[in-house]
Amino acid sequence: MSRPEPVSRGAVALPAEHGGWGLLGEPLLLALVLAPSRAGFGIAAGCLAAFLLHHPLKLVLADLRRRARYPRTGLALRFAAGYALAAGVGLVAGAAFAEGPFWAPLALAVPLAAVQLGYSARRRGRLLVPEIVSAMALAAAAPSILLAAGWPTSTALVVWVLLAARSAAAIIYIRVRLRRDRGQGGSAAAPLVAHFAAAAGVAALAALGHAPWAAVAAFVLLLGRACWGLSPRHAVVRPRTVGFQELGFGAAATALLALGFLLR
Repeated sequence: MSRPEPVSRGAVALPAEHGGWGLLGEPLLLALVLAPSRAGFGIAAGCLAAFLLHHPLKLVLADLRRRARYPRTGLALRFAAGYALAAGVGLVAGAAFAEGPFWAPLALAVPLAAVQLGYSARRRGRLLVPEIVSAMALAAAAPSILLAAGWPTSTALVVWVLLAARSAAAIIYIRVRLRRDRGQGGSAAAPLVAHFAAAAGVAALAALGHAPWAAVAAFVLLLGRACWGLSPRHAVVRPRTVGFQELGFGAAATALLALGFLLR
C-alpha cells in the first residue's frame, strides 16, 4: 500500500501568489517611513500575520466546502490558529502604545477581506473583483498606522485613497498586460482609463491641498509605465519578470509619496 505524499509546510503556510506581498508591503513601508512608532510596528506585525492567515484559512474553508479532510487540513488549521494569535498580539501591542484610535480602517477592511476569502475558498480568488477588494483591505494598514501615531484622520484617509487607487489601477494593468503578452488579446482601454482617472483624481486632491504634488508625479510615472507596457513596442518578458518590474515601479511610487508627505 502506497503512503500518502508528505504535505509541504511551505505550501500550506505561505501564499503562492507573490503580488500580495507588494500590495501589503507598500502600505506598511509608506506608513512606517512617515510615522515610525512602537504602535505602528505592532500594527504592522499584526497586519502581516493577518495577511499570512488568509492562505491556510482559505485551504481549511475549501476543505470544509468539500466535506473532506486531507493531510493538509490539520496543518492548515494549526497555521491559521498561529497566525490569528500573532495578529491579535500585534494589534494589542499597537493599541497599548497608540496615541489615538486606529481601529476604524481595520474594521472597514474586515468585510473586504471576508469577501476576498469567500471567493478564494471557491477557487475564484483570481477574479478582478476579489483582487481589487483584497488590495483595498491591505491598504488599510497604512491609515491605521498613521492614526496610531497621532496623524489627522483626513490625511490618513487621503493616504488610503492614494494606495487603493494605485493598487486597483495596477491590478487592472497587470491582468491585461499578461494576457496580451501571452497572445490572448485584451483591450488596453480599461487599464489606461483607470490610470488616467487615478492621475486626474490625485491631481485634483493636490490642487485642493489634500495631497502632495509628488503624489501626482508618482501616478504620472505609473501611467507612463502602463502606456509603455501595453504598447506594441514593449518587450515581451516572462510573467515573473513583469512582477519584479511592478515591484520596482511600486517602490518608486511609494518613495515619491513618502517624499511628498514628508516635505509637507
